[in-house]
Amino acid sequence: MKILCVPVLVVVLLLPSCSPSHSGRIVVGSKNFTESFLLGEIVAQMIEARTHLKVDRRFYLAGTYICQQAILAGRIDIYPEYTGTALTAILKQNASSDKQEVYQQVKNEYERRFGLTLGPAFGFNDTFAMEIRGEDARRLNIKTLSQAAALAPQWRAGFGYEFMERPDGYRGLAATYGLHFAEPPRIMDLGLLARALKDRQIDLAGGNTTDGLIPALGLFVLEDDRHYFPPYEAVPVIRQQTLQQHPELAQIFAQLSKTISDEEMQSLNYAVDGQHRDAKEVIHEFLKGKKLVQ
Repeated sequence: MKILCVPVLVVVLLLPSCSPSHSGRIVVGSKNFTESFLLGEIVAQMIEARTHLKVDRRFYLAGTYICQQAILAGRIDIYPEYTGTALTAILKQNASSDKQEVYQQVKNEYERRFGLTLGPAFGFNDTFAMEIRGEDARRLNIKTLSQAAALAPQWRAGFGYEFMERPDGYRGLAATYGLHFAEPPRIMDLGLLARALKDRQIDLAGGNTTDGLIPALGLFVLEDDRHYFPPYEAVPVIRQQTLQQHPELAQIFAQLSKTISDEEMQSLNYAVDGQHRDAKEVIHEFLKGKKLVQ
């Protein structure tokens, strides 16, 4: 019960700390994990390079619900989201496996209900990844979640707080595959899961497919062979009022459309999480390589 109070407290602390956007300033937000703030940094650097607008960064704003409340309150103007997350966690609707259908459904509902819209997809799909150690996958000769379910009673699992609570998260996954673990799953910070798995504190971790530490730590992603997870295309969520005030932003989002592959996002994540490089420098190099900034 104490954990459930944390997001509420964060909202209370967050909202007064960020003033609403003004005519010459754009506030870019992100969630509290590496990939999200890297996408936020991509948007921020593009705006700075291609417009005269000033950019405020409001990164690490906890999870999905906090970012949604912040953008609805006008405390941020833009933040990166995932279509499957928006559809299931925010709109509380069932998702299909058709990524374009999911994208359009979210876009239509966000515009109708919230005064928000989606920019074009960044280009990659970051679905949830149920990870085990690569050596275990080879030793046990398992590749799918269905195969892993038979061994799960001997394993300890770890997941992020949000995954345990969201409708497309743990409860549905466990029901779909009949998952039962040796003990209740540990709730951990997303940034700690991969290393906890590598260090044998847990035996299965709920991560993301573009996590840069998957290849670096020799982890193995189990195939979602029953297709439980919907598409999770990364997209910018934008206040419609912001786009009306600054129509030049539409061109920036168009230029970022389909510019990041799954492999490129994984590489960016690894540069920060694995190599401990400066995020702004990593993103500047990436955008320069794409000829999007000087």
